[in-house]
Amino acid sequence: MKEVATFLQDPVSIHGLLTTLLWMCVLCNAQSDSGSPVIQLRLAGEKRKHYEGRVEVFYNGEWGTVCDDDFSIYAAQVVCRELGYLDAESWAPSAKYGRGEGRIWLDNVHCTGAEKSLAQCESNGFGVSDCKHSEDVGVVCTQKRIPGFKFIKNHGMTVQVEDVRIRATYSHRKRIPITEGFLEVKDGGKWRQICNEEWTEMNSRVICGMYGFPGEKRFNTRPYKLLAKRRKKNYWGFSVNCTGNEADLSDCKLGHEIELKGNNTCEPGMPVVISCVPGRAFAPSVSMGFRKAYRVEQPLVRLKGGAMIGEGRVEVLKNGEWGTVCDDNWNIQAATVVCRELGFGSAKEALTGARMGQGIGPVHMNEVLCSGFEKSLTDCYFNRDALGCSHEEDAAVRCNVPAMGFHKRLRLNGGRNPYEGRVEVLAERNGSLVWGTVCSDSWGTMEAMVVCRQLGLGFASHAFQETWYWQGDASADAVVMSGVRCSGTELTLDQCLHHGKHVLCPKGGGRFAAGVSCTQTAPDLVLSSQVVEQTTYLEDRPMYVLQCAQEEHCLSSSADKADSTSYRRLLRFSSQIHNNGQSDFRPRAAHHSWVWHECHRHYHSMEVFTHYDLMSLNGTKVAEGHKASFCLEDTHCDEGIQKRYECANFGAQGITVGCWDTYRHDIDCQWIDITDVKPGDYIFQIVINPNYEVAESDYTNNIMRCRSRYDGHRIWTYNCHIGETMTFG
Repeated sequence: MKEVATFLQDPVSIHGLLTTLLWMCVLCNAQSDSGSPVIQLRLAGEKRKHYEGRVEVFYNGEWGTVCDDDFSIYAAQVVCRELGYLDAESWAPSAKYGRGEGRIWLDNVHCTGAEKSLAQCESNGFGVSDCKHSEDVGVVCTQKRIPGFKFIKNHGMTVQVEDVRIRATYSHRKRIPITEGFLEVKDGGKWRQICNEEWTEMNSRVICGMYGFPGEKRFNTRPYKLLAKRRKKNYWGFSVNCTGNEADLSDCKLGHEIELKGNNTCEPGMPVVISCVPGRAFAPSVSMGFRKAYRVEQPLVRLKGGAMIGEGRVEVLKNGEWGTVCDDNWNIQAATVVCRELGFGSAKEALTGARMGQGIGPVHMNEVLCSGFEKSLTDCYFNRDALGCSHEEDAAVRCNVPAMGFHKRLRLNGGRNPYEGRVEVLAERNGSLVWGTVCSDSWGTMEAMVVCRQLGLGFASHAFQETWYWQGDASADAVVMSGVRCSGTELTLDQCLHHGKHVLCPKGGGRFAAGVSCTQTAPDLVLSSQVVEQTTYLEDRPMYVLQCAQEEHCLSSSADKADSTSYRRLLRFSSQIHNNGQSDFRPRAAHHSWVWHECHRHYHSMEVFTHYDLMSLNGTKVAEGHKASFCLEDTHCDEGIQKRYECANFGAQGITVGCWDTYRHDIDCQWIDITDVKPGDYIFQIVINPNYEVAESDYTNNIMRCRSRYDGHRIWTYNCHIGETMTFG
């Protein structure tokens, strides 16, 4: 449910309380008690969230900015409350959100924090300023809205709508999600119906989008007419007029005011009924049992890197290759097309500046322009020339998703904060629902990822197989779920493979129950396929200089019987591993558990960091190598980013966001031993973090495959691809 939705009477169009449009505008009090001027405020600017931005003022028919001279947190509080937020978090000088245009309306603003409008604060007066736009001020507001925040209409009448809901009939109450029912608005603390006389499909489309559904559908009106006759009606006093493209009902215009006359208010109509089509992943289910998930086909568009269901970086498929979308002109209409195409509702936010992490590969689309009604993002107008667009400008979305109640069937207990604890699930036993624990046998990162997503807590940072240090609910110690195996795409733990009601857990629950810790951000490692392709070569190396490598199992098994004077043929290459995520990649093991290798004089912080394999075209492994993470460090970083990890002197290991770790071709174990491989065509494969030992926001880009041709003397490596786009055939 939305916190608040508010309307203005036609012809004034509102950019509503809950909107996630590029800029947000609120109409302020027409005339304050002190006789201060009429102004409007909005937040604007670059690479920002909807509750932050450059402060812009509409005065005397013209938009302008506010200078940062003498601005304070008290002035920011006045701005945020005037925009409908509870408070301000901070403010930013020196055009942090970009330079505005036009007049600088206010300078030397002094507020006490008690003013109802920025116009009531002391200043030099409107238009009196010695500032430049390099001094434009910005604010960051709290995300919470003022309950029942009111828009004041031009002629002095107040309209307040606190909430909106789809109220299901008795036969639909147990269905999840609720896709059909009477539409009601909460006004003055009371739920009221809307008359359907002027209601349109476009209005229904907006409501369905708000509640996470891609579209509206027809329904049987007869039972609703019968219900409406029997019920006492309490109509809201306005009709609504949406174009169908609004992100929220509060963005629609109001139609005419309805005279309230009891049950005769809406003759010969009836209360509005909404019926929505859920996306395939959210098909309705009866009572508490959720339907088994099946993979949604997403042939042209997908979301990557998002912590929650229905959010992520937008990627499109073109000529068999996934690429990103440049954020130039990226707006809520284009974001909504993506959301509806993928089976979600309308977009809550259109995100710019790679807020969901940077993608890889080409930038396929730029300057996207959608009407909002396209079936696919690829149907929108766009510029195929993405010159000047880097992955720092990758577009992303946050979509409205249906209220499935998934979080009610799972809980974390005993942790130091709400993001960690023993996993406890609600299961049916002997006809009643009971809380119990999950067997930790085979419990790992993928299973933890599903738990964190189901609870809306983001990514998994760790999966725990012992939780004796977390005091869970003693009444929930019994194991009620075992044998859990997840692919990572499931929406709930129930949808993963598991033993069902026949629990098998030799260790038992209690101290051995499964646990997780969750985080809002995660790293994302991506190998540079170009570096691999450009640096592959063959080297014949004598056994007597490979003793350390053999100790670390970097040679094929036939080397165990090889003579010290014989040679091994090594396929060598460099690997450059970037962290494109939103948090640093750190080995799970702490310093004290790293293993010292005397021969190579270094510590291993991860047992296996990468797998190197040569395979036949049908996928059979013919030669292998592996790369223990003897040293994770920042070899190089993007401009402006400081290195944080260095292996020297037993230093901290990891890869900083925006940095990369390079393993050069001339170091030990940076190879595959192909001594026993016959000439032919092969697949060369590298997998980073193969055991999912460290949680990442996206594992699909951890694999690289190349085609290789070996003639017995030389090797050619070509057509290297990241991800799942390359097949063996």
